[in-house]
Amino acid sequence: MNKVVYAGRHSLTMRVACHLHNSWELIYCTSGNGQIISNGITLDYTADDIAVIPALTPHSNVSNEGFTNIHINFTDTTLVQTEPLIFPADPNGFMQNAFFAAHYYFSQKTAGYHSLLPIYGNLIIAFLGLSRPGNQQSEQIQQIANDILLNYPDPDYDLNAYLNSLPFSTEYLKKQFKKFTGLTPNQYLTDKRLENAASILAVSGGKSNITETARLCGFGDPLYFSRLFKKKYGVAPRDYISEYPLVHSDADAMKIML
Repeated sequence: MNKVVYAGRHSLTMRVACHLHNSWELIYCTSGNGQIISNGITLDYTADDIAVIPALTPHSNVSNEGFTNIHINFTDTTLVQTEPLIFPADPNGFMQNAFFAAHYYFSQKTAGYHSLLPIYGNLIIAFLGLSRPGNQQSEQIQQIANDILLNYPDPDYDLNAYLNSLPFSTEYLKKQFKKFTGLTPNQYLTDKRLENAASILAVSGGKSNITETARLCGFGDPLYFSRLFKKKYGVAPRDYISEYPLVHSDADAMKIML
């Protein structure tokens, strides 16, 4: 859970072109200021703020005066938001220390880093889960999100049955979940399945069988999967690779350039 798959640093930078990752990206601004631009939304940040970018979310990073940062990529994260978000500066400096430590252990591969890196990864995610601007993440919402993340690859997963098993009104839970994430639980489940499918298609280089990909991502009907995929990404699954080719960018994490 909350696995760190990459950690890097930007020296003084004015612009990072629009791209997206197969993993979640967390960016700690170490100096300067700038803007995260994603899907027509602009988010301002300054030193010590943290930008959180969900997986497969197109975004660019621009600044007039320049910025420096530490950027860490996570998979299997417990974060549940669906859009980029800026977390304001931590007055105690704990997150700065955690980001620097995670980057150090990932980069240096010192003795014991396999044990220490997950600790810092979980610390960063736990802090953000408790510090969402203007909202406290309830245990119930996190519990639902975790159950979805655990079970979404299973085509037989019955989300409604799970919601009915909880000691709260199902309608209340759905409203609270949407209030926090912007999506209903069923929409969140579908998004996770589609994000996983996009990741499989990207990594396979166009060699994945569409029916098999649909099954691996929790869709029993490949035609239904294809309709939903095209609605979300604008292209059919078979065209996704040619539309968004994978490339490698110097020392950065794997990106899909737009």
